[in-house]
Amino acid sequence: MSSRDGVPVLDVGALRSGSESQFAALARQIGLAARTTGFFSIVNHGVPDAQIAAIFAEAKRFFALPLAEKRSVSVAGSDSYRGYAEIGYEQLDEAHPGDAKESFDVGPELAPQDPDFYKPFHGGNPWPNLPGFRQALLGYYDTMFQLCIDLHRPLAIDLGAEPDYFTRRIDRGIMALRLLRYPPHPGTFDGTLHGAAPHTDYGTITLLAQDGTGGLELRTRDGQWLAVEPTPRAFVCNIGDCLMRWSNDVYVSTPHRVVNRAQQERYSIAFFGSPNGDALVEALASCTSAEHPAKYPPISYEEYLRYRISAAYPLKTS
Repeated sequence: MSSRDGVPVLDVGALRSGSESQFAALARQIGLAARTTGFFSIVNHGVPDAQIAAIFAEAKRFFALPLAEKRSVSVAGSDSYRGYAEIGYEQLDEAHPGDAKESFDVGPELAPQDPDFYKPFHGGNPWPNLPGFRQALLGYYDTMFQLCIDLHRPLAIDLGAEPDYFTRRIDRGIMALRLLRYPPHPGTFDGTLHGAAPHTDYGTITLLAQDGTGGLELRTRDGQWLAVEPTPRAFVCNIGDCLMRWSNDVYVSTPHRVVNRAQQERYSIAFFGSPNGDALVEALASCTSAEHPAKYPPISYEEYLRYRISAAYPLKTS
């Protein structure tokens, strides 16, 4: 394990081919990061460089489309909150203006005959008229879905649960792939307008690919903002609120923000790991005791997601 600007950098090769002792050591390393910064970067994760480069290329192709074409696949027309969100549409913190970013979200691509197709936050994805775009995004989605599944095994072990405790509850997770573009920040940052205002993520863990621009910052326990500098070939991972609830605050979801201070566009690709819609998010028995009872009432992830999304997006009228 190494560190970059206070954020641990973990080699996760043991997920695929490590010995039992190497896997146990990885679980301890991830657990330590989850208990302290709530952030860590992973390398040797098995995702090909070419696939990562290709998804950034697809993001640039999409965001270069005329606004009218992007609006034709707007998230405003999706009951599953998928598709394009233009600059200012998402407001992660009501104390600040809408975020200075545009995004495109993809969720599980289910066939109409799938029993989950008509459940909330499922259904189909809107696709722009870009040859090869759908195939590239769904291929990347599948790769990241499996990596996310794999990372939950050491998390479960570190928390004292069965190794497959989480995997059985996220195997049909409402996970989301998000392409992001941040224009350069106008003028000097005064703490008001953000690319992404201070927030924590909803799900279990987030895996983020950054370009070399920088701009992601986490808030340390003493309230300072720390830049999470891009590490070549690494994914930045952070703990989400559902995993914090499951661990009864043993793990922490750390507030973070984006401020693009560079004089150029910033692109990033986020994959949000999330539970199945019907998964009950409740404190693990191994994380509770008479001295430390459960801090949160049990809640289904579907119910929790609906609550969180309604606070970040404009309310739908239909």
